[in-house]
Amino acid sequence: MLPATELEVFLERYRHDTGVPETMDPGRFIQEVLQRANAFVPSEAGSVLLDHPFERSGDPAGAVLYFIAAFGPAADSLLGASIATTEGVVGHVYRNGESHLGVEPRKDPFFYPRFDETHAFRTESLLAVPIRIENSVCGVLEMVNRLDGMPFDERDRALLEIFASYTSVSIQNLLDARRAGAAARSDDLTGLANDRFFHRRLAEDLDHADAAAGRVALLFMDLDNFKTVNDRHGHLAGSQVLKEVGYLLRRAVRSPRVTLARYGGDEFVIILPGFDIEAATHVAEEIRTAIRSQAFLRGRFSWASGPVEFTGPLTCSVGVAVYPDHVPRIGTSDHRRNQLLRASDQAMYAAKAAGKDRVVVTEGEPATPK
Repeated sequence: MLPATELEVFLERYRHDTGVPETMDPGRFIQEVLQRANAFVPSEAGSVLLDHPFERSGDPAGAVLYFIAAFGPAADSLLGASIATTEGVVGHVYRNGESHLGVEPRKDPFFYPRFDETHAFRTESLLAVPIRIENSVCGVLEMVNRLDGMPFDERDRALLEIFASYTSVSIQNLLDARRAGAAARSDDLTGLANDRFFHRRLAEDLDHADAAAGRVALLFMDLDNFKTVNDRHGHLAGSQVLKEVGYLLRRAVRSPRVTLARYGGDEFVIILPGFDIEAATHVAEEIRTAIRSQAFLRGRFSWASGPVEFTGPLTCSVGVAVYPDHVPRIGTSDHRRNQLLRASDQAMYAAKAAGKDRVVVTEGEPATPK
């Protein structure tokens, strides 16, 4: 199965997450899906494929499916591999939303032999069913080669369809539980932490840093010329860009202790507990590069009559401040928190003044006493 940090993004379109532990681990859940499917229909191999958020267009034929979990002889090499939805049985099932039973794959017009050819595997029969979230197909569950050597039959198809329906409901329950837990601390648009949760978490991290004589880095990021997105493409396009920036930040900053938050408008803040100036600057540069290289507003959207011709690139300016290097360990908790926020904010404005699309470390105050 894909690592948890990579698996998370495939559920991104349907829920928001602030990085706070939740009641159900998605990795374990997907693993159980395959184990239970194999108990229903014992097979030599099987896999779960999902489409990717923000790569999906209005036309299912324009999507790509990714192997996020698999078992069998070639399982490890399949993880992370992709297949266009115009190819193979899984693509056919995804596009049409109906299960497919293949008892003679090489005579099947939908069978795609590339994975057999590249993984020294021979598919004798296969069975694939769609996975849905509400009424939308988001992936495919595929089983290959019945374990007893016989081809799959209609009874197997019926069993796997029942199981897929159960799986779809279970995924929806997982997402609903995560939404409910995150609603009070999440920004509605991006799914990142909101400013109220950010201030509380920053105060906690500063207290922990004091207790352990540690550091806390704070990044303050602002999108450059974001107003032009709204002016040229409309505010709905601007909202979509902010949503995609939130997704990009979750992908670019993987540390479990990090807090990602939308501060307001097109401003974002990132708390990096335990990071020194060098490490925090490295993260900031990675974010800046990721924003600049990202192709925003891909695909089709319900609010646009056709493709959005966004020329880009979109860039950002990032300010970096580190406690206690730039803000001394004196004063009240509120004072130290506000001083660190102010220092990173000023550094961000210095990046703007220096030409935008860059990272600036604050000059700050002498770090005494420590």
